[in-house]
Amino acid sequence: MQTDKQRPIVILGPTASGKTRLAVQVARRVGGEIISADSRQVYRGMDIGTGKDLAEYQLDGKAIPYHLIDIVDAGSSYNVYDFQQDFQRAIADIALRGRVPVVCGGTGLYLDAVLRGHQFTAIPVDEPVRAELQALTDEELQERFQQFPSVYSEKADTSTRKRLIRAIEISSYLTQHPDTSLPAVAALPDALIFGIDLPADLRRERITRRLHERLQNGLVGEVEGLMRQGVSAEKLIFYGLEYKFITQYLLGELDYKTMTARLETAIHQFAKRQMTFFRKMERDGLRIHWLDGRRSTPELAESIFQFIKSYQ
Repeated sequence: MQTDKQRPIVILGPTASGKTRLAVQVARRVGGEIISADSRQVYRGMDIGTGKDLAEYQLDGKAIPYHLIDIVDAGSSYNVYDFQQDFQRAIADIALRGRVPVVCGGTGLYLDAVLRGHQFTAIPVDEPVRAELQALTDEELQERFQQFPSVYSEKADTSTRKRLIRAIEISSYLTQHPDTSLPAVAALPDALIFGIDLPADLRRERITRRLHERLQNGLVGEVEGLMRQGVSAEKLIFYGLEYKFITQYLLGELDYKTMTARLETAIHQFAKRQMTFFRKMERDGLRIHWLDGRRSTPELAESIFQFIKSYQ
């Protein structure tokens, strides 16, 4: 059992909410190391589009250690179960040094899986089923998901096409194998969870500004480079958002103006789904202490630090 001083800290929030900057400041103050909970930052070479911003892990000339960033090659497959296993290794590694884990990310499914120890992630990938599902429209996928009610249905994250396909895969497997015995997965029940909450108009403003900055700073070139390295267009589209729409632009399926407009809309919709999933995590029993994202990063860090002190 961890002492209060070592209780894991989780900082979550939608895209463009300033999670990384806040996590770095908190980690510096509590003697912590950061574990990224982002489903795309695990990939090497996917930097601008995933918002790694590795320079932010430097504070006052001191490097803040981080984990689960740049651990697999772009184009590789990586799923929630892989993340759970890597996360447990990172937690153990940090504990050996007597440091505090500071989990930072916006991938709700990954966060929920490690906070509550989801077991369904161990269900194997079914490539033939996945190939069949890829041909369906989003509406058809939703209908298919409803055809396989299971104990997993209420827990499923269907916020993106990729996750909806995985949810169907898991649900159909459980329907066909009702007596499946799944391995136990360690949970993180004693974590202190903080969420950054932004007014919708400010969130949209930040997303739009950041997208245009990334496009100006080489985002299209990053996707071109991944394609030259042999990452398939199909895989890049599967990664979603920036990688999907820019790949379609590079393939000549979209002009630049249309690509930018559709991508911006998609990111706004994604951020809204992120918040919906975080609220679902709360309804499912995880307590999230919400912070006013309009405040400065130092102010937010101080409020977290004072909250943590009250638990000691």
